[in-house]
Amino acid sequence: MRLLSSPVPQRKARIEIIPLIDVMFFLLAAFMLVSLSMQKMQTKKMQLATAVSSGEDFKADIFNIGVDTAGAISVGKTNVTLEKLDAMLAAALKRNTNSPVFVTADKEALHGSVNKVLARVRSAGVQRVAFAVAAAKKQP
Repeated sequence: MRLLSSPVPQRKARIEIIPLIDVMFFLLAAFMLVSLSMQKMQTKKMQLATAVSSGEDFKADIFNIGVDTAGAISVGKTNVTLEKLDAMLAAALKRNTNSPVFVTADKEALHGSVNKVLARVRSAGVQRVAFAVAAAKKQP
């Protein structure tokens, strides 16, 4: 007995990999953008002083110290005392001796409060200290 063949040609199923690669690149880009936006949420919200020469310089290994208008000191989002700040700086320098330190102070913070923090940072042996400022608006 003879089998009749179908006039429609049979196609084998196959997996297309190019659309899969496109989706993976989209997911990679989305995760990278989300992780970059999470870097800026390491300190409390403050009204920064403005400067013409400001620029983005936040990296994962930066030690952020904040001083608010009342003179309260915070590392990241946790409030600390000057003695606790000394211990945290010593621990950070033990891990990485060339670790940069950013001092983020509210523009209404007292000069003496910022100087106390800066003195503690210098006495801990930190060589790379910078002040975080907001970019000044360009005048037309």
